[in-house]
Amino acid sequence: MSTALNVQTDELPALLAEGLDARWQSFLQRCSEPQAQWYQEFAQSEARPKLLLAIAASPIFLDYCQRFPQALIDLQQQGLLDAPLSAGELTEQLAAECDACSNADELAKTLRQFRYRHWLRLVWRDLNRLCDMVATTAELSALADVCVQQALAFLHRELCREWGEPQSADGRPQQLSVIAMGKLGAGELNLSSDIDLIFSYPEAGSTVGGPRSVDNQEFFIRLGQRLIKALDARTADGFVFRVDMRLRPYGQSGPLVVSFDAMEEYYQDQGRDWERYALIKARCIAGDEAANQRLMASLRPFTYRRYLDFSAIESLRDMKAMIQREVARRSLHNNIKLGAGGIREIEFIAQCFQLIRGGQEISLQQRPLRIILDELRDMELLPAPVVDELQAANVFLRNAEHAIQAWRDEQTQQLPDAPAPQAALALSMGFDSWEAFTAALAEHRQRVDEHFANIIAAPEEESSTDRAAIQRWEVLLNDPDADSLTEELQAAGYNDAAEVARRLLALLTGAGVQRMQGSARERLDDFLPLLLEQAQEAEDSGRA
Repeated sequence: MSTALNVQTDELPALLAEGLDARWQSFLQRCSEPQAQWYQEFAQSEARPKLLLAIAASPIFLDYCQRFPQALIDLQQQGLLDAPLSAGELTEQLAAECDACSNADELAKTLRQFRYRHWLRLVWRDLNRLCDMVATTAELSALADVCVQQALAFLHRELCREWGEPQSADGRPQQLSVIAMGKLGAGELNLSSDIDLIFSYPEAGSTVGGPRSVDNQEFFIRLGQRLIKALDARTADGFVFRVDMRLRPYGQSGPLVVSFDAMEEYYQDQGRDWERYALIKARCIAGDEAANQRLMASLRPFTYRRYLDFSAIESLRDMKAMIQREVARRSLHNNIKLGAGGIREIEFIAQCFQLIRGGQEISLQQRPLRIILDELRDMELLPAPVVDELQAANVFLRNAEHAIQAWRDEQTQQLPDAPAPQAALALSMGFDSWEAFTAALAEHRQRVDEHFANIIAAPEEESSTDRAAIQRWEVLLNDPDADSLTEELQAAGYNDAAEVARRLLALLTGAGVQRMQGSARERLDDFLPLLLEQAQEAEDSGRA
């Protein structure tokens, strides 16, 4: 049997067909003889159109098949390739595989093979429109949940054998609570997203029954470190999920794990507006269920105020302005998440109403974006035509995001600038040309941007040149790095910009600032950008 694909011009655009046959033959040569035979037959079966789309629109798809050549075969032979899988079914599969592991290295290998097997299945289903966007994001979220849960269960047992079981002062066993934030928290994970996590544990105490006793925080910090390594570390088998812990209390300068009481105290005393915004999507995905419910109940008053909180609008305006400055600085106008009319603006519209009214309207305390938009329509807070356009734009943008990420399994929302990935994106989205796709995209983004301006954008009289200049400094100081800060200070005319940047970074990353009380930190956040702008004006006046 020939090893050639023999792609016809009516099957794929010429840009995507070029070189595909050579890649296919190279792939088959790396397979075992039975595997190569199966793939040759599969390529001539009724599944051929789906296979061609998958390997043309996602070069990494074929790379992963080469890394794990048996994965696609097993999926197809088990009837799973085209099928949806519930969280329960994924749990059952992975639990059985983890039970066969005898150490952390075997666990890491099992988790990675499981992730890539189901990534292939999900990309196959998504690119071929065998499921809709909601189903894709729900299954990706379930996949992440299950990987975290099973890895944590294995590592908890392993650490208990070394250090004993963590218990409260009155002898109750303790478990690590894992809070998912962002897209995972909302059950809306994308194809190549990292996962934002926060770790906590119920009560102080110490371990019992092991060779030596340690306090609970030390136990859970070690457990959290092992969990991150099991998921995030890159091995010969790849990675499971990139893990981001920066949303935890005190950020990167804070402890990896804190108790429930310490977390509640932090948000009450020092929590800032952006943390309220982040906690809207918070969801416990691992740990003791009753304890997790207690934790989330304790955090709810910080997120959702009992009164109508119209100050949230100004906070979201500031956050969006900071993002816009970052978009301009990094030339991210073609970013379908952060650019004008992108995914982030749709999220801001929904979360504006959640922060303002969520304390009084329990139905607005839900996490998924599409459900909140429907609630806003039903409550007559947004007109039905507006909600319809936002829902349609969200589906279009999220489908485009998946197609972009399917190309190389990279965490990006930037529109491609090379012809081949452009052709793949247009094909995945059902358009005959890149021009037709970008025209449709522009229409969606324009509608979103208009609705965002009507609901959240600041009045024109507030958009002064002075405010814009101050916001430039707010962007840089919100997540500072030495190079960007030095570059902007030089552009602003500062003498010895590198030294000013160094001192600012030392101040902002110092323990004193990191642990400031909420009102004090807010005053500092307001003061520093104003100081930098006034200092620049003073230098300009001196030079004049």
